[in-house]
Amino acid sequence: MVIAGLLPAPVAAWESSGTHPEFVPHPAEAASLRSTAPARRGEFATGRYCAHRALERLGTPTASIPAGERGGPRWPRAVVGSITHCRGYTAAAVARRGEIAALGIDAEPHLPLAADVLEFVAGPGERAHVAELLARRPDVCWDRLLFSAKESVYKAWFPATGRFLGFLGAEVRFDPAAGTFRADVPDAVPAGGRAPGGPAPGGSPLPARLTGRWRVAGEVLLTAVAVPAPYAETIPAAAAAVPDSPEGERE
Repeated sequence: MVIAGLLPAPVAAWESSGTHPEFVPHPAEAASLRSTAPARRGEFATGRYCAHRALERLGTPTASIPAGERGGPRWPRAVVGSITHCRGYTAAAVARRGEIAALGIDAEPHLPLAADVLEFVAGPGERAHVAELLARRPDVCWDRLLFSAKESVYKAWFPATGRFLGFLGAEVRFDPAAGTFRADVPDAVPAGGRAPGGPAPGGSPLPARLTGRWRVAGEVLLTAVAVPAPYAETIPAAAAAVPDSPEGERE
């Protein structure tokens, strides 16, 4: 399982490269989905299939994982989790709240990102970083990978903090050799404030520097962020659902 290789031991994951017509979402799940588009409903069903399998693997099965008011999944109170899907790939990852404080995964097609989208999601320093990486390692679509890393960061950040984080709110840097990345949230640390690895001020239960891992798996790029305890001790049990992104519902 590819996504599991990017996540620490306390996290349980499930992935799928196809549909599962035998799986029927719980009525509460189906009723919570706002979209009536067949493609979106198919994505939703496959995502819930993976989520239920991951929860079973964790030992915390539940009858229903409905979508919240803003589209993100509503996990059981004792669980943090994340769902992702792109063409031909769906995955879910879950963990017990006392072991993992925040969790975000993302999958994207291994294709270049449109130039206007890159300018929207990346600052000047990040664009220079991507250009340098593309010159050194043209086999990886680093611009798309940057987008994916920011999605994973956001999926971890918002449910844990209840605070919106725009694409420019986190600055990402990759380590190509190690298959890792870091994301600094500058607004979380005031001038002369705490170190990036320490707790963010203002009541944020997460550190101001998040770290993650990435991998290229054929035609799919994968990124993952998992923040371990002790930060989990300060996060409310009723985490918020991840709100919609400009591209649509974020899971």
